[in-house]
Amino acid sequence: MKNKAKAIFLSAAVIAAVSCSSDKTEDYAGIVNPLIGTDYTGNTYPGAQAPFGMVQLSPDNGLPGWDRIAGYFYPDSTIAGFSHTHLSGTGAGDLYDISFMPVTLPYKEAEAPLGIHSKFSHEDEEASAGYYRVLLKDYGINVELTATPRCGIQRYTFPGGKAAVFLDLKKATNWDFTEDSYIEAMDEQTIQGYRFSDGWARGQKVYFKTRFSKPFDAMDIKIEDIEKDGKKIGKAYIARFDFDTAEGEQIILSTAISGTSIEGAAKNLADEAPHDDFDKYLAAAKKEWNSQLGKIEVTGGDPDDRVNFYTALYHSMIAPTIYSDVDGTYYGPDKQLHKTDGWVNYGTFSLWDTFRASHPLFTYTETSRVNDMVKSFIAFYEQNGRLPVWNFWGSETDMMIGYHAVPVIADAYLKGIGDFDAEKALEACVNTANLDWYRGIGEYKKLGYVPYDVTDKYNSENWSLSRTLEYAYDDWCIARMAEKMGKKDVAEEFYARSQNYRNVYNPQTGFMQPRDSKGQFQPGFSPDEYTAHICESNGWHYFWSVQHDIEGLIELTGGKERFAEKLDSMFTYNPSADDELPLFSTGMIGQYAHGNEPSHHVIYLFNKVGQPWKTQKYAAEVMHELYFNAPAGLCGNEDCGQMSAWYVFSAMGFYPVNPASGEYEIGTPLFPEVRMHLENGKTFTVLAPEVSRENIYIQSVKVNGQPYGRSFITHEQIMSGATVEFEMGPEPAEAWY
Repeated sequence: MKNKAKAIFLSAAVIAAVSCSSDKTEDYAGIVNPLIGTDYTGNTYPGAQAPFGMVQLSPDNGLPGWDRIAGYFYPDSTIAGFSHTHLSGTGAGDLYDISFMPVTLPYKEAEAPLGIHSKFSHEDEEASAGYYRVLLKDYGINVELTATPRCGIQRYTFPGGKAAVFLDLKKATNWDFTEDSYIEAMDEQTIQGYRFSDGWARGQKVYFKTRFSKPFDAMDIKIEDIEKDGKKIGKAYIARFDFDTAEGEQIILSTAISGTSIEGAAKNLADEAPHDDFDKYLAAAKKEWNSQLGKIEVTGGDPDDRVNFYTALYHSMIAPTIYSDVDGTYYGPDKQLHKTDGWVNYGTFSLWDTFRASHPLFTYTETSRVNDMVKSFIAFYEQNGRLPVWNFWGSETDMMIGYHAVPVIADAYLKGIGDFDAEKALEACVNTANLDWYRGIGEYKKLGYVPYDVTDKYNSENWSLSRTLEYAYDDWCIARMAEKMGKKDVAEEFYARSQNYRNVYNPQTGFMQPRDSKGQFQPGFSPDEYTAHICESNGWHYFWSVQHDIEGLIELTGGKERFAEKLDSMFTYNPSADDELPLFSTGMIGQYAHGNEPSHHVIYLFNKVGQPWKTQKYAAEVMHELYFNAPAGLCGNEDCGQMSAWYVFSAMGFYPVNPASGEYEIGTPLFPEVRMHLENGKTFTVLAPEVSRENIYIQSVKVNGQPYGRSFITHEQIMSGATVEFEMGPEPAEAWY
């Protein structure tokens, strides 16, 4: 673990909100600290967004680099624009579309890539859910941001004098590259246009319409040719809008975006931001965030823990993002326009990460969105021939592995959520799992594993061992869904496939190990090494990736005692001091890497061998030491909500080891009282009156007042509005089950 000073960032509004936790009108949005994760490896952005909004309006420092994947890095001191699209906590740098920058004259311009910019100070910066403010020191301009689902609202307060606002559609950073753009003035207050780009999202098209609250005195457009591979492919538009301003004068910019057309952006603007009223839209954003965040009510506990919890819940509601206009039109992966029949299309599915905890959390906090997300998957399948792997803005990036839309679909179906077409959904799952040409699936079906010596154009990273284990899990989810639907043949086929994890277990080494196409295990294998055959991990991390059959994994390992010993080693066998760990191995406890997703369920496996106090010990250690209220308060990439969803579940005292099982392994609660308000009108309650940083160990468990004898709670218990009571103490206790 990389040590960071745990500085506290609590505004007066936050302190007031924390102090009145029993108040039903509590300002949850004010408790949120969006600056958490903007330093170290979190890769979050601090700007304004509505829950799951298409717009992510946030400042950009103006410099490229992995630390600035989200556009903003807390240690930086410059701002070079406020753009309308960002990715939350990913390892891929793209978007930053439709970037505005206000200045007073004369303005400061540096060599590329920084360009026009200003210095800023964190002392003149604040952020909460749905709101961001910063003072541009070089110009004395106060910038405020808020958002509706499809519109970004900016308010600039000027010091007086000559001023200008730049709109730079050439601006691109990291993986992003402008291919074509356009700006035109409709009148002296309204502009529209588009920006087409290529990057992680291939062939991305963003259309916009912007309304200024004050007519601009002059508009100047600079147009440059864009060249690629020695050929002119489009135009880069940079516009300047001049204003004479009085001291304290405010100008509001309302910008709608769309993935379909300028007309779509115009409809979004007319529907969501028809007035020049920043305070109105800010109030609406905060009201919506308070409604969303209030779905889980935590009482008591340390004020910083409450900030961490509600910020985590906030981060879990950043993505997936809305990807259809107000009239339901959206741009599909087939490069055609489509229209929903009343549902909302979503994109930005970081499924390798989020199938683990984010999507299971949505089944309690966002059931209508879950229904629409599954419909989005089905539509994507119909338009692209397979379920999404990691898609956004109408593009499949093919980042990461597995077919992890499957557990999301299966979990929703098994929990009875929504009115999506289950037959079509199962068809999409089965057909995606049978694409023999894609990423070793054909070899997986033939050999029972993905060989490490066979590659294809979608399999260039290899990651063969990880693919085998993840395919096996997804296959179990297909089998479980098919079984409930009465499709016995499909269920039997995929239950058999789900046992393929056994084919990569090497009893000689005691680890999952890559095999070649002739059946030979990789020679010279070391579980400590990070190789091309294991996805962003080593053999220690991926050994446990059999979420669907932990009992089978225990048997394969040699029984509960041997399994428990191996678990102990996972958390006590530390990397050597001279080991050069990769970028994604952060938040280390022994070999456990909380900063990356494959380890996330492992803490909870001690329950399976009758040693729940170890689950409690390590879960508490991670919550207390690896999440904290400071910009460096995340120990790894946020990954579109997964890092935060782990914390939300764990702080409530349980976690989905198998995300599609409907079972949640008990850990250790963080707060004396948690109430999850369900859409069926019931409230699920967790009580732990004596919990503290010392009292982390469960002494006994009751459910609805009766002694409880299992290591997990179920979906049915949650939905029934059960009350779970934990008796807590400072010392480990024997298992209660």
